[in-house]
Amino acid sequence: MTTSQDELPSLATEREGLLRLRPSTLLQELQEQAPICRVRTPAGDEAWLVTRYAEVKQLLMDERIGRSHLDPASAPRYVDNPLLDMLIIPDHEAARDAHKQARAWLAPNFTARRVLNLKPRVEEIAASTLDSFVESGPPADLHGGFSFPFALLVLCELIGVPLEERDRILEPLQQMGGVDDRDGAEGGMGAIFAYAAELGARKRENPGEDVISRMVQNGATDEQVGPIAANLLFAGLESVASHIDLGVALLSANPDQRDAALSDQGKLATAVEEVLRAAKAGGSALPRYASEDIEVGGVTIRAGDLVLIDFTLANFDSQAFDDPSRFDVTRTPNAHLTFAHGIWHCIGAPLARVQLQVAYSALFTRLPGLRLAVPVEELQMRGGGLADGLGGLPVTW
Repeated sequence: MTTSQDELPSLATEREGLLRLRPSTLLQELQEQAPICRVRTPAGDEAWLVTRYAEVKQLLMDERIGRSHLDPASAPRYVDNPLLDMLIIPDHEAARDAHKQARAWLAPNFTARRVLNLKPRVEEIAASTLDSFVESGPPADLHGGFSFPFALLVLCELIGVPLEERDRILEPLQQMGGVDDRDGAEGGMGAIFAYAAELGARKRENPGEDVISRMVQNGATDEQVGPIAANLLFAGLESVASHIDLGVALLSANPDQRDAALSDQGKLATAVEEVLRAAKAGGSALPRYASEDIEVGGVTIRAGDLVLIDFTLANFDSQAFDDPSRFDVTRTPNAHLTFAHGIWHCIGAPLARVQLQVAYSALFTRLPGLRLAVPVEELQMRGGGLADGLGGLPVTW
């Protein structure tokens, strides 16, 4: 596959359309062509797409890759969204310091002990959400009836959003992730920031056992709470709900794999890792910038260049995984990059793993006949936003 500089392959079509359970033809061709390819982003700018496992891992460990750009206003964009724009600041060291500070505030909330203590409550939320879902009767939308509300309730409890106030964040979160309506996205972002800051002020006076309470107790200002809590809400909610949906689609489409996964908790934990590896087949890239020239993968990434690190495409690299297109719940080892790596490794990974294990166990134990109500080939991905999950998942049982 060859292109001229004026005919760069476009990623615009990778973020919508039918569900793909393996990388698109374009992404497969780019991965075969080179570990790092020049592409055009959905926003119309030029960027480097990192396609292979080794180079993704290498750049995630490179301190010259980050969120800074000397001229944020003219920095190339992956998509047009103010939430991503807000993360671009001109000082590389300041950007790294802000990242480290945010991780320091959040990390204590996701230790192995704390997540283990949370598991019984996660199971309670799954059971009550499933009760409501089953009452609606088949066929039903798993995304709207279980995956999304389950992920939302767990995350709100963890962060400190009162149950009776969760509706205050739903519409702003949806607006904040938009890429077709900048005014709407800015409005949603402002509303979420203001609400999180309000929560910070309240919890400064009456702290609880939640993320925002611990942040303010450890020195975070109300203004600092807003962006961090908003990012945690947006990333954690959409990612978990999407992986529940896609995992159910994969397990339903592979009943032998589903039965193997549910045979005991140890096998279910291994199966969750395979769902995490295979559930998003590329087309979801982390935008970062080079602060200096970097020689990698046979190319020179110049200072200021946009670098798109595609974790999920790297998870389908045949140089890193044996027969990566095969969904195998017994796959070991399974060092996928879904939660990134190094300083970019997702702090919430332990909780996400628990949520997925609890969700699959609850769903397939309570509804052993759970299956898709439409052919998997008909499932549609959402378009027009940062999140790229399913618009809905029709199921029956």
